[in-house]
Amino acid sequence: MSEDARFEDGGEAPLNLGALDAEDLAVLSSLTQDAVFPATEMQWHAQERRFALLLNRFRWEDAPKAERRGRAVERVQAVLVVDNVLGVASHGIARKDKDVILSLLSVTLEPGEDGEGFVLLTLAGDGAIRLKVEALDVTLKDVTRPYQAPSGMAPTHDV
Repeated sequence: MSEDARFEDGGEAPLNLGALDAEDLAVLSSLTQDAVFPATEMQWHAQERRFALLLNRFRWEDAPKAERRGRAVERVQAVLVVDNVLGVASHGIARKDKDVILSLLSVTLEPGEDGEGFVLLTLAGDGAIRLKVEALDVTLKDVTRPYQAPSGMAPTHDV
């Protein structure tokens, strides 16, 4: 009799995931919750119809294992890319303040007609970025090795 593989048995590897529907996007949202980034790390390439964001992502997928083994929780730099972007709008973001650090709470889809819709990046402090997309195509890719989270603790939220 064979036993199913467990998540814990998997090797440590950088994430490289895509989302083509709302269910996939929910997974990316859970992995990017509490990511932090300077406002300067947002870029919209209008001609390429691409919005990119360099995040310092908390490694939620590793946190339970780290705590069980008594080691520090980690962050990793990751790129979140949204393709097929027709327009970008934001509110609650001090774009002129180059030192402002933003915190990502969620990434959701507001579906429209014929595959169009809006990808909403909700930020802490009532900020948001709204991306009008022709079709959902989002990628999350870790681009550095994990590093110890500066606070040494997992983020918490008041309920």
